Amino acid sequence: MSRRYLALVGLAAVMRAAELAISRRNERRSRGPVAAPATYPLMVAAHVALFILPPLEAICLQRRPRRQGVWIGLLAAATGLRWWSIRTLGPSWNVRALVPPDLRPTAAGPYRFVRHPNYLAVALEFVALPLAGGAWASAVALSALNAVVLWDRIRAEERLLRAVPGYQELLGKRARFIPGVF
Repeated sequence: MSRRYLALVGLAAVMRAAELAISRRNERRSRGPVAAPATYPLMVAAHVALFILPPLEAICLQRRPRRQGVWIGLLAAATGLRWWSIRTLGPSWNVRALVPPDLRPTAAGPYRFVRHPNYLAVALEFVALPLAGGAWASAVALSALNAVVLWDRIRAEERLLRAVPGYQELLGKRARFIPGVF
């Protein structure tokens, strides 16, 4: 495994830590119900594993990436999409999916195209980060775990969001992840 890959994983972990700091600040300023609190610990475990398992797989099984540039490019695009989502939601964004009663729905930024661009970005990262190091087993296992977490979380979050005035009219008919699909 290359030092370049370890540096990439380290950079992604630092960015995730910065996101957590933003989320905590936003959570302190807001109150409201949280979507799928029971699966939050599983989500945390999946995200921690994303920075541990792929490097371990790459080292222990001597994995070599194929098309590393493609996966790094996808990771960069996913990270850009996630930060665009965070910036667009501003103080409303948080990792716990806390929905304050005074939330004002937005159709700006990436939300013009899909309802859950942040979750799309995370799903892409769960594929791209492991595959950039050749850790295909981690990509498959962690993506499956992430899908289980997101399935529960999105259902619960949308239930809360539908109660927010204007959400259904503004975003209700928009695709969840890919414009024009589902």
